[in-house]
Amino acid sequence: MILITGASGNLGTAVIKNFVKLFPDIRIAGLFRDPKKSKVSTESIDIRIGDYSDKESLVNAFKGIEKLLLISSSNNDALQEHKNVIDAAVETGVRHIFYTSGALNCNVENSKLESLADSYITTENYIIKSGLPYTIFRNGLYAETIPDFIGYEALYTGIYFPAGMGKASFIKRAEIGEAIANVLGTEGHKNKVYLTTTQPTYSFNEIAQILSELSGAEVSYFSPEPEEYETRLREYGVSEGDIWFSKLFAEVIKNEEYDIKGSDIEQLLGRKPTDLKTYLKETFLD
Repeated sequence: MILITGASGNLGTAVIKNFVKLFPDIRIAGLFRDPKKSKVSTESIDIRIGDYSDKESLVNAFKGIEKLLLISSSNNDALQEHKNVIDAAVETGVRHIFYTSGALNCNVENSKLESLADSYITTENYIIKSGLPYTIFRNGLYAETIPDFIGYEALYTGIYFPAGMGKASFIKRAEIGEAIANVLGTEGHKNKVYLTTTQPTYSFNEIAQILSELSGAEVSYFSPEPEEYETRLREYGVSEGDIWFSKLFAEVIKNEEYDIKGSDIEQLLGRKPTDLKTYLKETFLD
């Protein structure tokens, strides 16, 4: 049986929905801390209860599992949580582990992501050293973060985001989920690393230009100093957590850490992914 961890999260939900649609005859399971938070019908999947921070719960949940998808944690203790999942997978005889990592530009020094980047790299190495057959997905930034960063009113207000002229690979979360589902349901992926990214990469200045073209009105782009940006968001009543997240990823994009060259997404989908212009039209104009 195949188990999807993080099954109540956005990516886990996308993987499950796509898998059930693509492979209706293959039964899968989802790992939940609380099944009541599931965004998919629990009648279509088996329910396993477990928590990344509780290895014993994982050992119980992984019994009878042959393929395991580890969706990365963003918690402060993510690395230890990942190790718990991998150790439990080894202990219970899982035959193949799949991991959602991050597609980071290896040529960038002094990563702004710091511990998160270290978690990606260290987890990948820990999986490889475990001896388990593996498949690693290095994901680009979700396209859905764009309206989170610039607001749905950007057509009228312009874009105010301190990412400079840094570029990033943006991909729809649903298409990452579809690509992962395709891999989980087929063979020939042992000990492979896939770039689940799109090409080309774009800056927020270029996003403003695309929105201008689509709307027929000029959409401006201004990249303020991070401190000014933080102050402005606080004045608008944005939560401290959201301020931290937006400011961090603006710095990461400005630092070109998601300016990734290369992509395997077309191969994994069996078609071209949604291009950024189409996504922006669907999101801001349709």
